[in-house]
Amino acid sequence: TVARDLIGARLVHDDGRTVRAGRIVETEAYLGPRDLAAHSSRGRTARTEVMFGPPGHAYIYFIYGFWNCLNVVTAAPGVPHAVLLRAIEPLEGVTDRTSGPGLLCRAMHIDRRLNGIDLAGDVLWLEPAPAGAPPARVGRSPRIGVGYAGEWARRPWRFFDRASACVSRDGGHDSR
Repeated sequence: TVARDLIGARLVHDDGRTVRAGRIVETEAYLGPRDLAAHSSRGRTARTEVMFGPPGHAYIYFIYGFWNCLNVVTAAPGVPHAVLLRAIEPLEGVTDRTSGPGLLCRAMHIDRRLNGIDLAGDVLWLEPAPAGAPPARVGRSPRIGVGYAGEWARRPWRFFDRASACVSRDGGHDSR
């Protein structure tokens, strides 16, 4: 899956003043309208429009009046699948905590102004894991914080690097 394959990839943000980068160590998959944990399960709205667009674009939303969360749109136009980036290991220009999607965005200076941006551009982008990098020991568990989604909350669509100290704590599943 794309969510699993993103573990070990690099996320880079160049805001014109500072380059910030981190190795992705935790993700969650969201599979469109039938997945009751996905925003797109409530239909196509102004908020979710980016999810229905082409793959490789950023879907960034604001929650709890405080946090931005970054997702990667992963399916063909009209198929609103996305992967939430939950945590990174800081590599360059990042000094704040990054264990959790809101902390990741705050540390990387990512907000809704970047919603819809092509992740193959020169502002915010993804890079594959460097050649020769050791493969991540990928674990999986149910997603975090989606108990409202019934059976969909129990799907093991959260992926994480078992060796990373930057993986978020979820209180219910062993992340390491």
